[in-house]
Amino acid sequence: MRYICFVLAVLVSFAACSPINKILKKTDYDYKLQKADEYFAKKKYTIAQTIYEDVFPVMKGTAKYEDMYYKFAYCHYYQKDYINAEYHFKGFVESFPHSSKADECAFLQAYCFYKQSPRIELDQTASLKAMTYLGTFIATHPNSPKNKEAADIIDQLRAKLEAKEYLSAELYYNMGYFRAAATAFTQLINNYPDSDKSDAYKLMVVKSTMAFAKNSIELKQLERYELVLNECADFTDRFPESKLVSEVDKLKLIAENKIKSIKNEQSKAAAKL
Repeated sequence: MRYICFVLAVLVSFAACSPINKILKKTDYDYKLQKADEYFAKKKYTIAQTIYEDVFPVMKGTAKYEDMYYKFAYCHYYQKDYINAEYHFKGFVESFPHSSKADECAFLQAYCFYKQSPRIELDQTASLKAMTYLGTFIATHPNSPKNKEAADIIDQLRAKLEAKEYLSAELYYNMGYFRAAATAFTQLINNYPDSDKSDAYKLMVVKSTMAFAKNSIELKQLERYELVLNECADFTDRFPESKLVSEVDKLKLIAENKIKSIKNEQSKAAAKL
């Protein structure tokens, strides 16, 4: 115990005498800012950030504030603290809308949301915010050299959201919730009409509707197999050149045979009455 206390005392004493604490104890704020800039240049962003935070209230409103705030925001960014980095890049743009660095910081605000975008299975709020802010950036900075990168990121995030929505629809199908699966795949097509997978999604609508009909009570099967035919016809109208047409035709034939069989059974039952 005595040894631990001794070690702690040494550490506290060392911390009190550390260079950063010596700097923070100074009353010369220009000197402090100079040291913060030096640490920033050396990529020691944690130390630089600490000193910037100390001089922030004093430098605010001065000629040195713009450059300091810019570097302060980057301290968070380089440490992958994207939540605070986004906040400060936004603050920079609001404080210095006419700065030569404003466009860069506006892009980075949106980019910080992109960096917070999680893997597909998780909530995609950050992805949606990134798409919104990047879209706004493109619209408000039509000549920015960052526009192509912003557009590429939007496409990447849209593909991610599409994949997430597909996984949800697929989960319904795999769990046997075929009616919900058909609805989910239909919504997926509507949400991403330009997707190169639209025909595959529509095939899943047909399969889901078929499975729903097959697992329905006898009384409901006829009308639900007729829904399968409707979905097959819709597929052919929308995707006449799709490689999946032959698979849809097979499902259509099955549905037609089921409908014939059900109608024959209904005719026999009616004849007995």
